[in-house]
Amino acid sequence: MTQHLAAPTAPTSASTTGDRRTGWWRDAVIYQVYPRSFADGNGDGMGDLEGVRGRLPYLKELGVDAVWLSPFYASPQADAGYDVADYRAIDPMFGTLLDADALIRDAHELGLRIIVDLVPNHSSDQHEWFKRAIEEGPGSALRDRYHFLPGKGESGELAPNDWESIFGGPAWTRTVNPDGTPGDWYLHLFASEQPDFNWEHPAVADEFRSILRFWLDMGVDGFRVDVAHGLVKAEGLPDLGAHDQLKLLGNDVMPFFDQDGVHEIYRSWRRILDEYPGERIAVAEAWTPTVERTANYVRPDEMHQAFNFQYLGTAWDAAALRDVITTSLAAMRPVGAPATWVLSNHDVTRHTTRFANPPGLGTQLREAGDRELGLRRARAATVLMLALPGSAYVYQGEELGLPDVTDLPDEARQDPSFFRAEGQDGFRDGCRVPIPWTAEGTSYGFGAGGSWLPQPEGWGALSVETQTGDQDSTLELYRRALAVRREHPGLGAGTAVEWLRAPEGVLAFARDGFVCTVNTTRAAVTLPAPGRVLLASGEVALGEGDFELPGDTAVWWAV
Repeated sequence: MTQHLAAPTAPTSASTTGDRRTGWWRDAVIYQVYPRSFADGNGDGMGDLEGVRGRLPYLKELGVDAVWLSPFYASPQADAGYDVADYRAIDPMFGTLLDADALIRDAHELGLRIIVDLVPNHSSDQHEWFKRAIEEGPGSALRDRYHFLPGKGESGELAPNDWESIFGGPAWTRTVNPDGTPGDWYLHLFASEQPDFNWEHPAVADEFRSILRFWLDMGVDGFRVDVAHGLVKAEGLPDLGAHDQLKLLGNDVMPFFDQDGVHEIYRSWRRILDEYPGERIAVAEAWTPTVERTANYVRPDEMHQAFNFQYLGTAWDAAALRDVITTSLAAMRPVGAPATWVLSNHDVTRHTTRFANPPGLGTQLREAGDRELGLRRARAATVLMLALPGSAYVYQGEELGLPDVTDLPDEARQDPSFFRAEGQDGFRDGCRVPIPWTAEGTSYGFGAGGSWLPQPEGWGALSVETQTGDQDSTLELYRRALAVRREHPGLGAGTAVEWLRAPEGVLAFARDGFVCTVNTTRAAVTLPAPGRVLLASGEVALGEGDFELPGDTAVWWAV
C-alpha cells in the first residue's frame, strides 16, 4: 500500500530565529584525526604528525572543512596523550613543533582549518608542577594547584570523599611523603596518572590563558576542550553517596561535573579567541544531563560549539531520533549556537558496530553483531546526520565503514580503563585500530612498519585504495554527500527543519528546496517521490510518481 508524505513547505530560516551571526563553524564538517592511528610517517608503527601532513590532500578531497587532532603533546601516554606533561611541546613519538607548524601551514594552504585538543581538567603526574608538589611534600605551594587533601579516619587512611574514577575504582590516590610516611591524597577523576587541576587557584587560570595564546600564535583555528564540564568542583568536595556513580554520569549534575562555575572560565577564553583574526573557535566536550544544560556552554560569550552526546547515544529508531533532533535544535536556538551532530569518536564504539547490535548495550561493545546490517544502518545514519542543520563531526575511518575490532587480544590492549574495574567499559581500543590505506602491505598502508594495535585480516578490503572509484563504496558515498552538502543551498547552516507526515518508523523533513527521507525499519515502504534524487545511502527503486524506500535507507531529494 502506498504511504503518503505531506507536501513540503520552506522551514523557518535562520534569519528569522535570532541567528544573526556568521561563522565558518556553523555548518562545518570537522574530521577527527586520532594521530597515533591515522598515518605513520616514519615507519615506527605509531601514527605521527608527518603522517597526518602527508594525508591532508586526502582530507581535502573527502570534502571536510576542518581537522581536529587528538592530543599530540609531550606525555607519558598513560591515557593515550590525555595525560599532558608539557602543553607547549610535541611528544617525540608524534614529531616536533616544527612538524606541527608545517602541518598547520599545509592545511591552511589547502583551505583546511586545524583544531587541536586542549586538556584543562587534569595534567599528567609527570607535569612539572605535580612532580615538584610531590617532591616538596606537605606545605608545598604547588599542591594548591591540584586537589591535595588529608584523608579521613584515625590516621588518614580513608579517602577524603566517596568519588569514583571514570575509569573505575576510587578517584583518590594517597601519596608518600619525602620521609616515606603515608601522606595526603590527591584527586583524579580519571587515571591515577591524571591529577585534577584546582581551577580555584589563579595560577591555573593564568597558565591556560597562556597556553591558548601559544597555540593561537602557532596558527591553530580552535580548540576541542576535553572534559569541559569538569574543571570546577562543588565547594567542599561533598560526598555523592550513590552506590553506582558511573551509571549516574550524564544523567544528573554531579559535584565534580557541570558546575556553574565553569562558565566564567570559558567567558575569559572567549575574550582571548575574539582577539585573534580568522574566527578562532572553542568546542566543548561536555557530558551533561540534558541538551539544555549543554546549551549553557555555547551562549554568545562562551564557546562556539558543544558535542551533542545525546544524539550520539540515540538508538536507530525514528521516534527517538526525531525527538533528540527536535530537542537539540530547540535548545540551541535561544543561544544562537549551531547544533552539532556526531555518530562516532575515539571513546565509543563505531556506529557501524553499535547499529549492528541490539540497542541498549551501551557505547562499548564486545560483539561484532550483524556487520552487513550495521553498515547499512551506518550509511543511512550518516546521510541523515549530514542533512541536519548545523555542524557535523566525522571520526577517522567511518568514511570507510570501519567496524570496531572486537577481538583484540587482551595483551595488545592499551586503554587504561581496560585495566581498572568497569570504568567506560574498558574497550575503547576497538575503535582506535590504525586505519587501512592500501589493499595490501604490512600495515595496509598505515606506515612502512607494523601498527601499534593489531589490524585484523581482511582490513585491506575496507581500505581507501580499494574503495576509491567504487561508486557503491562507503568512501564514495561520503565524498558525494559532502560535495552535495557543500553545493546545495538547503543544506548546512540553519536552526530548523519542517517535519513531514510519514509512516511509523520513517523520518521525513524538509529544508529550503530539500527533503530527507529515512527508513529506520527493516521493511521497505512505498512513498510518493517528493522530487529529484540527490543522494541515497542504498539502492532506491523509482516508479510512476512513487518510490520504494528500502529498510535502513536514507535519501536526499531536491524539491
